[in-house]
Amino acid sequence: MSNSLFSLGFGVGTQNRQGAWLEVFYAQPLLNPSAEIIAAIAPILGYSEGNQAITFTVTQALQLADALKGVDAAQAALLSRLAESHTPLVATLLAEDAALTSTPEAYLKLHLLSHRLVKPHGLNLAGVFPQLPNVAWTSQGAIDINELAERQLEARLRGELLEVFSVDKFPKMTDYVVPSGVRIADAARIRLGAYVGEGTTVMHEGFVNFNAGTEGPGMIEGRVSAGVFVGKGSDLGGGCSTMGTLSGGGNIVIKVGEGCLIGANAGIGIPLGDRNTVESGLYVTAGTKVALLDEQNNLVKVVKARELAGQPDLLFRRNSETGAVECKTHKSAIELNAALHAHN
Repeated sequence: MSNSLFSLGFGVGTQNRQGAWLEVFYAQPLLNPSAEIIAAIAPILGYSEGNQAITFTVTQALQLADALKGVDAAQAALLSRLAESHTPLVATLLAEDAALTSTPEAYLKLHLLSHRLVKPHGLNLAGVFPQLPNVAWTSQGAIDINELAERQLEARLRGELLEVFSVDKFPKMTDYVVPSGVRIADAARIRLGAYVGEGTTVMHEGFVNFNAGTEGPGMIEGRVSAGVFVGKGSDLGGGCSTMGTLSGGGNIVIKVGEGCLIGANAGIGIPLGDRNTVESGLYVTAGTKVALLDEQNNLVKVVKARELAGQPDLLFRRNSETGAVECKTHKSAIELNAALHAHN
């Protein structure tokens, strides 16, 4: 038996009537748990090696709690509470950060991100979409789409309303974890698997996808797409779209440096260095042709935006007369950006 694990989580979740997992809640997921924890729980769960999701009973939960009392008090207390459960329990053990093969594994990795144990793009999420069933998220919890109509009828017959909040593969993050030190105006716009750093404010129109997020502190008023990680002290203006994407084996990550300002209805397709400003309404993709200007606004040369990726202290703007995208070091814009952060 291996004496090391990449991650471990004791969870409680929901299954459909065929016993397939719909979702799993891990109150205290662990990254790189100690060898002592593994040795204590493996015999009870019958675990030997590999990545496994093992269902266990309330009796086993009590046995696990007792085995961990002198090893990890927090996990022991959690298992004592899980022993009170009337819904299915699962222990997910990941020996390595490999492609996902089950719904409990997928939910554990999403929890690792939202608990800030791993930063965006720090996990292998290959296979995440096939392992996440499309679920009706309702006032009575997660419901299999194929069972929804019957459940709605049952509720009506009892004189109740079964409210459906969304139909999606991903639930909202705050139903599983609320990170410390954040403000979130509309919880429905933050998916489980988002990394929301200390000091981050997400306004009403802000959106943070899974495997994306903010290091914090910062203000999010636009969209942070999968694969995008926003640095400290950055603002994303209302309606902006940062176009990072995630797909199985070919991930694209867009890093936004510290102290950046992406204006309203603006978007990027390249990483930004520290203290960059993208003016409102401007989309800068990797292939955008950009005119580099000197301090006197004279043209130096024209390059593709990807050649400026990660460079600090840049201002991206569109020439109002010619429509050309321009770039220069613009200290007054950087000073204005700092003033805006101080105001927020």
